[in-house]
Amino acid sequence: MTEKHTYAAEGFDWEGLRAHAVEAAKHAYAPYSNYPVGVAGYADDGRLLQGCNVENAGYGVTLCAECGLVSSLHMTGGGRLTHVVCVNGSGEVIMPCGRCRQLLWENGGPELLLMTVSGVRPMSEVLPDAFGPEALA
Repeated sequence: MTEKHTYAAEGFDWEGLRAHAVEAAKHAYAPYSNYPVGVAGYADDGRLLQGCNVENAGYGVTLCAECGLVSSLHMTGGGRLTHVVCVNGSGEVIMPCGRCRQLLWENGGPELLLMTVSGVRPMSEVLPDAFGPEALA
């Protein structure tokens, strides 16, 4: 049975989650940029999710690692993301691009905790004044 994850930062095994992101980066397909990216996160029901970037000769068709993570979230039962770490091929923590910050916001909300280059931050700080479903009402 999986362990439930809440949005707590203290006592959370960030290095363990980063190790899962490093593993995911090993599966990246990045022949054009030579910049593999891996991501790992937990869903609110405790599922571990991973993703890697998949490049394409048509650059606009490239899939960011976070796209794979969000796809995995929905494919395996939905829910909300609670904790996420993105790394490059060297295992260094990196920031998600703007498009991916929006994906993370939509699937984790303002409480989602992201390990950033400047420490663990909630998405409300990573993407202030975010556009979300409530803006469509």
